[in-house]
Amino acid sequence: MENKTRRDFLKTLGAGAVAASLPSWIYSCASGKKKPNILFIMSDDHAAHAISCYGSNINQTPHLDRLASEGMLFDNCFCTNGICAPSRASILTGKYNHLNGMLDNKLKFDGEQPTLPKLLKPEGYQTAMIGKWHLKSEPTGFDYYKVVPGQGKYFNPVFQVKDSWPETVEEKGYVTNVITDEAIRFMQTANSEQPFLLMCHHKAPHRPWKPDAKHWEQFKDREIPEPPTLFDNYEGKAEAVKNAEMTLEHHMHPMDTGGLTAPENLKGKDLVRWRYQHYMRNYLACIASIDDNIGRILDFLKKSGLEENTIVVYTSDQGFFLGDHGWFDKRFMYEESLRMPLIIRYPEVVPRGQVNHDLILNVDFAPTFLDFAGVDIPKNIQGESFRKILRGRTPKNWRQSVYYHYYEYPAWHMVDAHYGIRTQRYKLIHYYGYTDEWEFFDLKEDPHEMDNRYNLPEYQDRIRQLKEELYALQTYYKVEKPVSKHIEKSKTSLY
Repeated sequence: MENKTRRDFLKTLGAGAVAASLPSWIYSCASGKKKPNILFIMSDDHAAHAISCYGSNINQTPHLDRLASEGMLFDNCFCTNGICAPSRASILTGKYNHLNGMLDNKLKFDGEQPTLPKLLKPEGYQTAMIGKWHLKSEPTGFDYYKVVPGQGKYFNPVFQVKDSWPETVEEKGYVTNVITDEAIRFMQTANSEQPFLLMCHHKAPHRPWKPDAKHWEQFKDREIPEPPTLFDNYEGKAEAVKNAEMTLEHHMHPMDTGGLTAPENLKGKDLVRWRYQHYMRNYLACIASIDDNIGRILDFLKKSGLEENTIVVYTSDQGFFLGDHGWFDKRFMYEESLRMPLIIRYPEVVPRGQVNHDLILNVDFAPTFLDFAGVDIPKNIQGESFRKILRGRTPKNWRQSVYYHYYEYPAWHMVDAHYGIRTQRYKLIHYYGYTDEWEFFDLKEDPHEMDNRYNLPEYQDRIRQLKEELYALQTYYKVEKPVSKHIEKSKTSLY
């Protein structure tokens, strides 16, 4: 697992007379080509299985499909901690949360530490953050920022703007449109002789889901197909799974169903089905607005001449349960929550219409962007650059397993603290907060993770191997091995 993907930064060579007349940091390392702009677009809680190019059967996302057809789609990109603020901190720093300090949503991000924008600024990059920040401390490393406080509002959102923090200014309109307007405005006014890093972070589709009128009309009467695991009874699974407070049947609030309360006569499966339909209509309508605004940005890049030299990234801070296993929300290391959508387009560099199956992590984003910018990757960054993968060449020593760690217990939805390992085929999870339990899934035989096979004799050799690799990953990433606390589960819900 030794890091072998770091490379030395080569100063511009043979760039010609034109390049010599401009600052050297404008150009990439050996080619003399101008360094790429980086447009990083991230939504909040957008599950990959609510994107049609990922095979969704519940909605269509034509503009994200367009982006995928012009770039590369990653179907094995994962978060390292399936909750908002920790994922954002890992993306900014390229480090796991025990090192960047954001173990959960309750903490405040240490803005003094090195981050992606801080590493790009000395190399001539203009840096901006627009939209959802959610790290509590004032954004640092950005030439400009305009961020929503906390989770933000869907309608007439307020923003905190650089040089007037923490004062707020209100903008009229729907938040997804407003954030897109601000992102386009930044790109229009950026210095064309310098590359930019623009982090455009959408509030949507975070709970509570409030679509605009246009997109609600598209979904208000639509019947949404149910997931195959909607009525998972959790047989054979860990107590931590059975005790989580995120089921459609028992824990969903009227704010999750558009303010509507289910008829009193609905019980059991009928109640779950009613809540699922209302939940998903609002959720998917919020995503439809994101997709339309992606189209606006792609059209702007084409018309403005920025398309060819701009790396466009679309992702979400983690996945989300869309009725899968009877749940909403995220946090668990199950596939729907663990998987992040990731689509990247960079014309003339990234092959068009490709699907990649390598194991990618959110801590890989920062070193990859640094690599494309020709910037030295600090040795204490834990992620790996996947620049070669984006060029269609997977390194022979690329990772074969990923490490995940969720810390926030007790908290909203009462998901037990846990860590685990996932390979291309297998997943092993250890719950250690108020329980001491293991789950093991064979993803080839059981892709929906319905059958915990931890105690089956035929898998014991494989489980022992996975435990060895899991503990080796904890050592590699400098994780202090957690000890099960066996604390009593809170009898008072934080929901």
